[in-house]
Amino acid sequence: MKAGGQLASGFVGLLLGVILSVGGMTLANRQRPAPIEILPPPPTAVPLPTATPANIQVYINGAVAWPDVYELPPNAIVRDAVRAAGGFAADAAADFINLAQPLQNGVQIYIPRQGEQTAVSQPLIISPAGSATGQDGSTRSGGVVGVPTSALVNINRASQAELEALPGIGPSTAQKIIAHREENGPFATIEEIMNVSGIGPAKFAAIRELITVDN
Repeated sequence: MKAGGQLASGFVGLLLGVILSVGGMTLANRQRPAPIEILPPPPTAVPLPTATPANIQVYINGAVAWPDVYELPPNAIVRDAVRAAGGFAADAAADFINLAQPLQNGVQIYIPRQGEQTAVSQPLIISPAGSATGQDGSTRSGGVVGVPTSALVNINRASQAELEALPGIGPSTAQKIIAHREENGPFATIEEIMNVSGIGPAKFAAIRELITVDN
């Protein structure tokens, strides 16, 4: 009887060992979870720097306090140039100036005086080269903005009043122009007007885009 009890206890122990072994193997064979991988966030894209527009240089003359070359912001308009030049002169035809007209680098701005607005209805924006578009939508070579071709003064046929409407041309100089063409015949080119006493390169530069010799 005692031997039978020991045999039964041994069998139970063996059975429990088998069960534990099988259970251990089962747990060992279970699929292990994949390791957690922590990835760093992607780098933030840095926008490329944009080029800063350069300032522009313009020359303003005519009826302003301080005619000169001025450096202005890239989005400057005629008003900025007038302010830089100390404002309008007392005889400026200020009512005829479009202060909102945009500017570009290297242009010349001529502010007309009282009495000149018959030929110059707006500030002259003279570009260094190429063509320009006027406020009336017209395009012409020579680079003057604001003066259509039909407004050019023909120095071979213009009256004294028409000549006096040109920048810097007073009654005395207008008379000399008329006397010169009567004595020497019509001007062959607009540059020949510098043969008239009192008209030098500076004055010619102010009127060259406003005159013609076309018949």
